[in-house]
This record gives sequence, structure tokens and C-alpha cells, in this order.
Amino acid sequence: MAEIEKLDTLQAVELADGVEIRLRIAGPLPRAGAYLIDMVFRALLLLGGRMVLGFAGWVIGGKVAGGLMLLVWFLMDWLYPVFFEAGKRGATPGKRMVGLRVVQATGSPITAGQAIVRNFLRFIDSMPFFTYAFGMTSCLASKRFQRLGDLAAGTVVIYDRMAAQPVVAAPPPVVAVPLPMGLTADETRALALFRERAGLWSEARRVEIADHASVLTGTTGPAGVNRLMAMAHWVQEKRE
Repeated sequence: MAEIEKLDTLQAVELADGVEIRLRIAGPLPRAGAYLIDMVFRALLLLGGRMVLGFAGWVIGGKVAGGLMLLVWFLMDWLYPVFFEAGKRGATPGKRMVGLRVVQATGSPITAGQAIVRNFLRFIDSMPFFTYAFGMTSCLASKRFQRLGDLAAGTVVIYDRMAAQPVVAAPPPVVAVPLPMGLTADETRALALFRERAGLWSEARRVEIADHASVLTGTTGPAGVNRLMAMAHWVQEKRE
């Protein structure tokens, strides 16, 4: 019996130019741990600010110090994650400690606008009554564990500390195989591009693409990939 493939959060994302990247999506548990660490950091910063403003209240007045404290609390609650996630690292101190990072769904760094959207919608995710039931439900229902703020901003949370997994290119075929039928110019170009870009894709992705050309190759699976590569080799040799 074939071994059952273990469930994994490693997901392949194909970009517009055909290049495939892999992102290790973070689930709710490590994200909750990062959030708790950030809560501790914010509490310590607020405590420090309260102490400073408490001493400053003797000079500027208690009401002014209280107003400034409310302003500090507002900035810490709403802009603390935006400031860090819109930065170069794309992560709050809590996420950095856990090894997480916020990126776009394509793997690119998020913009300041996306950081604002995903964090300002955290209030909706925390409902009802700050139980985060909405956000948890959205995470579990989404393939990429995206809460509502992530869905609106087009972002995902990934593991930042992941060893690179290079995709090994398939070896070029030794014998060129002629085409069994005529192809249009676009189809011939697509066949050549398949061979040129095959090294950027995983074996599973190569098989998936080759299976769509089973009418041409007469087979599927790894055999279909090899035959399609051989035909592409024949086309390129003929052009040369």
C-alpha cells in the first residue's frame, strides 16, 4: 500500500511568469503565541509610559498626563503591529521571536496599506466580545489560515525560518522524439517554454502540466514528462 502523504502547511504558489515558490503557512497556534508575546511587550511599554507620565504629571498637570496616556494607549493598540509589519522584516517582535513573518499571498513584502488593513480589521476578527471567534473561524475555514484581516488585505503569515528547498531540474532527454502531430506556433512555443522552465517547478507540478498534454504524449505521470521533454528537445534541435 502506498504511503499516505502527511498533511503539511507547505504550499506552492505559481507566479504570473510561471515561476513556482513555496510558502510554509503558519497556523493559528504559533500566531496566537506571537500575539501573546506582543501583548506582554505592549504591556511593558505602557507601564513604562505610565511611569514616565506619572512623574511628568507633577509638571504638566494630571489631566494633561492622563490625556497623553490615552493617546499612547491608542497608538500602541492600533499602530504597534502596523509599524513593525510594514517594515523591512514584516513582523512584530512577537512574530520574530516565534519565527513568523507577514507577506503578500505571492510571497512579496506587504505594503503599509496592507499592514493597516489587516490590523485595523483585527477588531472584527476579535468579535464577538473579544473572543476572536470570527478570526479563528476564518483561519480554520481558509486553506492558508487567513483571518478576515488577511483576506481583506491579501496577506498570509508564514514561517520565516525555513530551509530553502531547491527544485532540481529534470535532465535533458538523450534521444529527441518527433512530434506525432502538427502544432500551432503558440503550442510549439509553449512546448519549448515547458522544457526551459521545468527546472523552476517541482516534480509534481511538472507532472500536472504534462498530464494536460497527454493527447500529444500518449501517456501521463513521469513518463509523460519525459516524453514531453523529448519532444521539446526535438523541436529545439529542429529550429537550430
